[in-house]
Amino acid sequence: MVIRRYTKMEYGSPDEMVFGESKYPVAYGLGQTVGAGVVVPEINFAPRPGAEKNPESLRREYVDYITKDILDRSITLGFPAVQLENEHIFQMVNEPQKYAKPVVAGQKELMQKYYDEYSIALSIRHTLADPRLAEEGLRPGMDKKHNYPEKCIQSIEVAAENGADLLSIESTGGKEMADYAVLRQDIRGWLFGIGYLGSIDMEWLWPQIVDIAKKNKVRAGGDTNCAGANTSMFMAGGYLDRDIPRTFAAITRAIASARTLVAWECGATGPDKDCGYEGPIVKAIAGKPTSQEGKDSQCAHADLMGNLIAQTCDLWSNESVEYHPEFGGSSVQCWLGSIGYEAALMNMAKQLKQDKILRDLYMATDRYRSPEAFILAYDNAYKIGMAIAEHGNDIYMRAKAAGITAARLIEDENKSGKLRLSKHEQDMLRKIITDLSALPDEESKFLEQCLRAYKDVPMFNPKNYDL
Repeated sequence: MVIRRYTKMEYGSPDEMVFGESKYPVAYGLGQTVGAGVVVPEINFAPRPGAEKNPESLRREYVDYITKDILDRSITLGFPAVQLENEHIFQMVNEPQKYAKPVVAGQKELMQKYYDEYSIALSIRHTLADPRLAEEGLRPGMDKKHNYPEKCIQSIEVAAENGADLLSIESTGGKEMADYAVLRQDIRGWLFGIGYLGSIDMEWLWPQIVDIAKKNKVRAGGDTNCAGANTSMFMAGGYLDRDIPRTFAAITRAIASARTLVAWECGATGPDKDCGYEGPIVKAIAGKPTSQEGKDSQCAHADLMGNLIAQTCDLWSNESVEYHPEFGGSSVQCWLGSIGYEAALMNMAKQLKQDKILRDLYMATDRYRSPEAFILAYDNAYKIGMAIAEHGNDIYMRAKAAGITAARLIEDENKSGKLRLSKHEQDMLRKIITDLSALPDEESKFLEQCLRAYKDVPMFNPKNYDL
């Protein structure tokens, strides 16, 4: 498969970007179109502990309880379109024919019934787990103990063949290096793990997902660096947390965007995954629709950009919520209400031609709440996208350029007095700029340097990346 690199921006300016619209809308599922003028709520869920005790109990939890609750509440509240997201649990990847197939088929059968009866636009994203272990081997034939690389691909095929409309994954290539680097606040190690190794791994994985999607006439959506950049973001935390500087987390997000872009370069159409906070950057480059999560994902986690991240979304998600009762109904019904009404607000703003005003209100609310929110504001996301596209054919140089651009943006805004940073945050920012600026411009020299410096990192095996 030919990988199409992005060497120019699909948007002419950052102001062209707004929620509910993308350059390349995508149609799939039961009457669903994303990125064509409306924002669609995307409800994500998890089964209760114990539901996985056998295939039938898992099917009942996902289909008879969770999916039915979502569909009933969607009709009750009058939402015209809803997307479901099912993030597969371990059993569904480890034994997909036994555990995943009945769930996927049952959900789609029930959705078809509601679509036929109520004409609500419906679709379901199946996000496959990536169980591969770096220490056992990431490629087929390497993991003799679990066969996880083979099972990962098999689970994608089972989902596509039995009712998925959209395929996504939270791939984990390069995570062993990223984990090592984030604990040591080593930006070179992070660039190597996520910007370089992660991109190589996605170039192996995503052509296969795209082929499976085409074979089954469904859509390949996109990836997310949840295992990497979100780990940084959550470790940086809020104003009470001190585990790692928020400036470090912000730069890792920028670098991760160059990696997430690879899925679309391999032929995926979008929308990408909700937990990919790098969505504004990759949308600025490629013009494909994105799903985002923020203030209505408090059921799963807190972040410092709950409003801002809605600025350019096409799907609005709750991240994930465990199925359980709440005062207003089941948890999936309650959180569907939150994201559905937020999407309705965005869509009314579009009808009244006030959408860019609402976009800017979302953005301004959190722009200076943290360095990571600042670089993801759509004007800055666009600048980082330009840096990536300028070096689009070089997976190393574009990741490095994304990191340096983000760091300079933060530095300039701090000097202006608008983005306040503690001395610790400023010290880390200066170190990042120094370290990234000292790296070579040639991929071969960078690779040689990193293979020598990180040869003893636990679980790192160059053979996982054909190195």
